[in-house]
Amino acid sequence: MEEFTEHKLSRKRSLMARRMTYTLLSVMLLLYALIVVRNFLYPIALSFLLAYLLYPIVNWLEKHHVPRIFANFITIISSLLVLGGLVLFGYSQLVPVLGNLPQLAETGIKNLSDIAAEIGAYFGFGREETRDLIQQWTTNSLASGGEALQSIFVATTSTIVSILLMPVYIFLFLFYRTKFAYFLLQIAGQKRRHKMLSILREISRVSARYVGGVLMVVLILCFINSLGLWIVGVRFFIALGIISAFFNLIPYFGTLLGGAVPLLFALLIENDTGLAFRIVLLFIAIQFTENNILTPNIVGGQVKINPFFVITGLVAASMIWGIPGMLLIVPFLAVLRILFAHSASMAPYAFLLGEEGTTKHSISRSRIRMWFRKKLANWKIGKFEN
Repeated sequence: MEEFTEHKLSRKRSLMARRMTYTLLSVMLLLYALIVVRNFLYPIALSFLLAYLLYPIVNWLEKHHVPRIFANFITIISSLLVLGGLVLFGYSQLVPVLGNLPQLAETGIKNLSDIAAEIGAYFGFGREETRDLIQQWTTNSLASGGEALQSIFVATTSTIVSILLMPVYIFLFLFYRTKFAYFLLQIAGQKRRHKMLSILREISRVSARYVGGVLMVVLILCFINSLGLWIVGVRFFIALGIISAFFNLIPYFGTLLGGAVPLLFALLIENDTGLAFRIVLLFIAIQFTENNILTPNIVGGQVKINPFFVITGLVAASMIWGIPGMLLIVPFLAVLRILFAHSASMAPYAFLLGEEGTTKHSISRSRIRMWFRKKLANWKIGKFEN
């Protein structure tokens, strides 16, 4: 009897080890496939999210008796015209910067050499030796930039081809959306039909709210950043404000990365520490405004993903798909959490991905107000007793 029990336990451990091996192998193969076909997949994924963003407009046109094919054409062409106008405006603001790029680069190299020379002198290195070393390094970097520019051109050409295909994908997603929905309902079966409908509606609501909200926040930040940089006295404030705002497409790190652009401009090009200090204060205020006013009210709290998985997901997505992966990872995690939440066996993973379970340890505006009210009440009671 003991031998039979031991044999059964050994067989169970062997099955578990084999299952773990197959799972790890499947994950590795999936990651490899995602890397290999990234140029094919990420335009489809981006088009899928943008189709959710444009769906309310198409649906409104269809309700007003516009045929679906014309509603899709009208919506997509109108969106491309608006996007093209925004791109032309942004390019017109970048033209002065591009025209002065050689002089700006030369000034930046000189100021960087001076800063490095001062730092080197503090540690006992010669100023002139450090300055010559920095200038030689930057000259070699610019001289060897031809190959890098060539590879960037090839990558950019491939990216442009993928972007040109995106309107086609968006049109097809919008035109065949009913067919795709019926396909998923047929897979779900009659018993799980209502659950599948609930999942599709929730994914549609979260995706549209997130994508539209993030784009709206970026457009507002283009204005706020440009106005703030103009107030603190930065040259090319519109161009730098637009560049800084577009970094906000990356969650959590976007404002910090965007603020680094005008900060480096102030330190290396303008060589003005006072201006750099004003820029730091400006972007601290912008970060507070974006985190506490813009994003909560525009994007909303529908994408309830644990910040730990957002940050680790950003790092992993950048390694797999680069910048497109960083743009897609948050809505992908939100969709994954919705799918897990509607499955009893996967519910623990939905809990792990979500924000639940840390409410009492989190810092929110309501908790801060409650803390101040409690302190104020205690102070009034103590003053009354005295």
